[in-house]
Amino acid sequence: MLTIFLPALFLLAQAPAPAPAPAAPAAAAAAAKPQDLKPLSFLSERHPFRWDQVIKLDTAVDGLKINSIFFNKRTVGLLKGAEFGTRAVVEVTNTASSTRTPGFAVAVFDGDDRLVGVAYGGPRIGGVPAGETETFDLSFKQVIERIPRADHFFLSVELSD
Repeated sequence: MLTIFLPALFLLAQAPAPAPAPAAPAAAAAAAKPQDLKPLSFLSERHPFRWDQVIKLDTAVDGLKINSIFFNKRTVGLLKGAEFGTRAVVEVTNTASSTRTPGFAVAVFDGDDRLVGVAYGGPRIGGVPAGETETFDLSFKQVIERIPRADHFFLSVELSD
């Protein structure tokens, strides 16, 4: 019985957390409101899903052309039959005159609009230099079993430069 009351007494004996200090007027004025922040370049589109086939896309966001996306199981040729996760491979070309740093999010849905998988990613260091074409390997984690039978997906691209 004592083991039940002892933790409760300990919690009750603690002093209440101090109230946060009011923000200084200058600090409050310096903090940007969400509507004052410079918006990032952003694209979000719905596309039909196809498993293990290149899906050609003809879309761009601020000079970053999204060429295609490909959904499949990651395998290694040397280890026959070994699978290393489910992925989406996005190919982009930077047609702008400066480097673009994209972030990608892919949400995959079945025919009943149930979410069956999510992947996200982008460059680890730097971005996509002007005139270059690069691919990004986005991994799906944990919720993956229904992805091959999906109906459609949303691709979102957000540039941070």
